[in-house]
Amino acid sequence: MKLLITGGCGFIGSAVVRQAIADKHHVVNVDALTYAGSRSNVASCEEHPRYAFEHADIRDRAALDRIFAEHRPEAVMHLAAESHVDRSIDGPGDFIQTNIVGTYNMLEAARAYWTGLRGMAKAAFRFHHISTDEVFGALGEQGLFTETSPYQPNSPYSASKAGSDHLVRAWGETYGLPVLLTNCSNNYGPFHFPEKLIPVVILNALAGRDIPVYGAGENVRDWLFVEDHARALLTVVERGTVGETYNIGGNAEARNIDIVRQICALLDEMRPGNEPRETLIRFVTDRPGHDYRYAIDASKIRAELGWEPSVTLEEGLRRTVAWYLENTGWWQEIAARGAELKRLGLGAS
Repeated sequence: MKLLITGGCGFIGSAVVRQAIADKHHVVNVDALTYAGSRSNVASCEEHPRYAFEHADIRDRAALDRIFAEHRPEAVMHLAAESHVDRSIDGPGDFIQTNIVGTYNMLEAARAYWTGLRGMAKAAFRFHHISTDEVFGALGEQGLFTETSPYQPNSPYSASKAGSDHLVRAWGETYGLPVLLTNCSNNYGPFHFPEKLIPVVILNALAGRDIPVYGAGENVRDWLFVEDHARALLTVVERGTVGETYNIGGNAEARNIDIVRQICALLDEMRPGNEPRETLIRFVTDRPGHDYRYAIDASKIRAELGWEPSVTLEEGLRRTVAWYLENTGWWQEIAARGAELKRLGLGAS
């Protein structure tokens, strides 16, 4: 297929671009190149004959109309979003504009384009919206998020993603746009921008800096290796049922503090230092509305589409730590652009 992928220079989007090219698809990568996006994330695809890049913002409707008209995609994979919870607490406006208004623009541009298609081209078109399990709020000690879990977002970020999910569903029901929706658990892996937990732990530990952990580190997440997620997303756009939602999870629950300790142990093994990295852990003030636990029931995508995660948490963390050790130029270039290699927002260390 010819895929129009928004946010294809970001963390998850670039994994989808790389996998799509490997799977013989044609890719049109639409990215605004905000602070978290870099063309270096898709450098392996830049010269490929089945790859094209469009530097455009999803808030720019005229640019989107031009891109649809020029490239004539067969499916959209909409990943472009502001995604950092702490940043959303400090400055929610960007999240409303990108995640809600931007998604509205994407839906309207796609609808105008799809309405003009005929025959098999119209029947085959898909609009796949990629979202998060954070729209469902928090779980207690037991239970899993399913595709029918109620929406209870607790941060400006998750509220903005919930709003975008509802828009996608509405455009499917009201206008008949052939939509697909997926909600995923926490991603990790190569090319993860260094503001989220795992890359911050790796880079702070390497530099001998304090490793900040919110609260007591008891919050639980279901961790999904980003390359597994990319395979799942392409499976959904290729074979998913129009109008359906699919939850995508890694079947790998862990407390934040346990993730931090595993990374410290891996670094001590791979890059020994004078002291165990675990001594750098510092517990910092928890953020407001910090959800206690997320966990995904991914049985639907496994039963209907045959996808399941292939990378265990232990293997994925080892591969991730090794990638950061082997690709120092990537994160050093980010630092050279003025980005701070630490968790951001709320004045957190």
